[in-house]
Amino acid sequence: MKLLITGADGFVGRWLVRAARNDGHDVVAAVLPGATVPTEWHDEGAVVSVMEADILDASHLDRIAATRPDAVVHLAAVASGSAARRDPDAAMRVNAVASADLVAAVGHHGSGPRFLHVSTGEVYGGGHTGMIAEDAPLNPASPYAASKATAEESVLARARTANVDVVIARPFPHTGPGQADTYVLPALANRLIEARRTGEGAIRTGNLDPVRDFLDVRDVVGAYLLLLEHGVSGEAYNVASGVGRQLSECFSRLAELVDVAATAEQDAALLRPGDIAVLIGNPAKLHAATGWSPRIPFDRTLQDLVDAQAH
Repeated sequence: MKLLITGADGFVGRWLVRAARNDGHDVVAAVLPGATVPTEWHDEGAVVSVMEADILDASHLDRIAATRPDAVVHLAAVASGSAARRDPDAAMRVNAVASADLVAAVGHHGSGPRFLHVSTGEVYGGGHTGMIAEDAPLNPASPYAASKATAEESVLARARTANVDVVIARPFPHTGPGQADTYVLPALANRLIEARRTGEGAIRTGNLDPVRDFLDVRDVVGAYLLLLEHGVSGEAYNVASGVGRQLSECFSRLAELVDVAATAEQDAALLRPGDIAVLIGNPAKLHAATGWSPRIPFDRTLQDLVDAQAH
């Protein structure tokens, strides 16, 4: 099918383009104006059409929607919690308003296309001690999560009048090769690699007490493609493993993989306000709908991350 991927030049987008291409889809990759296009998109046999688009520009939305895709995976967003805290209004404009506008544009040009809107597991907020299922109330605790919760409502509302078949994905934290070090695991890996080089024994970190449900980005994009095929219109699906890992445990394992004897030293400048203590998703609904389950062991994810950060 013809698959439009917005935010294709981002961390997840690059992996999704690769996976979709390998599945035989005709990919339209919407990237930021001036973005560097990965060379592997133009390998022999690749079917990737690249279009520059700023989703805040209505004419750009109209132009990419005019490609008349059979399906859309909407990744373009303010994806960083720190960026959303710095400018909550911008996060709301990009994540909620522009997403609804894209649904309208796609509906105007298409005939009932499938639209996978990528939200986040953070919409559930804090106060949970175990796995969170999709029927839990949304209680966003940050500007980023609030913009994503609003986006879900806005996208579904717009879809009803635009004749667009929307499915919501709520991914829990994911990482892997190529993720920027503005995110916690690549940041820790980088600091540990630097400590090995310099002989530094203490590593500055934020709060390592939170528990997170980490996935490999390659498993996540596989889930997205399955949801395009099997997800039920109007439904939300957690993309999660159901396994929680404390950040301190991740730090220790990364130190072993980097082969450095280092200790974590909390730095107040790296603490995040309103950090959720426990965030673990229940993947049962996704598994029942698609048969998906994570395939890549967490240790391999960390090893691949370290290898990528070291080069």
